[in-house]
Amino acid sequence: MRFGFEAKGCFPTGRHYPGIAHLLKVAVAGLAEEFESQTALSDLPLVAIDTETTGRDFENDRVVEVAFVVFRGGEITDKRAWLVNPERLIDPEAIAIHGITDAEVQDKPKFAEIVPELIETAQKLVPLAYNAEFDKSFILKELSRAGAPQRHLPPALRPGVRWLDPLVWARLLQADAKSKSLGAMAEILQVELEQAHRATDDAAAAMLVMREFFKDIRVPKTYGAFMQEQMRLSRVQSEERQYWRMP
Repeated sequence: MRFGFEAKGCFPTGRHYPGIAHLLKVAVAGLAEEFESQTALSDLPLVAIDTETTGRDFENDRVVEVAFVVFRGGEITDKRAWLVNPERLIDPEAIAIHGITDAEVQDKPKFAEIVPELIETAQKLVPLAYNAEFDKSFILKELSRAGAPQRHLPPALRPGVRWLDPLVWARLLQADAKSKSLGAMAEILQVELEQAHRATDDAAAAMLVMREFFKDIRVPKTYGAFMQEQMRLSRVQSEERQYWRMP
């Protein structure tokens, strides 16, 4: 399988003259504008995000816990977590998963009240989450409800920025694993996951799983190439799932 990307040039072969190749840049959709596409993954400051919610429908359900775990220079450097009053009852099925009860959050701040802290914590960090679409959908919906400012938001809180997603890579790099869940990947890769389905522990484990995946030779080593390949893999995987769901 071929990884990375190659830009089309103005020469007949589609390749660039070696003397100017280093001056040419490739635009990749969804990158945080604060970082060049050529930035090495090892130099990319990240924030792993995890949410616990009242249910699975981001349009109607609400966040009850959110965690931001900051990763710099190959190590976790900070952990922040907030319990949130969802302003509605938590579904019993959700409580059975994460264990957070209505009583635990009834006196906690509403999401709108923690937005300034989220913005401060996420400054100049590229977002990551396991099964990223779930957490991103909830975060962006809550920001919209809260009337968060649209300008000067950090990458993790901007709709157009794509999140790194270890789940997409688990489906490629651990294709033979029976389960691709975060818990399964943590066990296979010997990553600590002390309390599954609580935001801080899940976010930290997702980050450490991604760190292990970064070491694989099949994973591109720069921000732009990584995200372009993740987008391609995500499309392929989505098409495969749709195929197997066909009657």
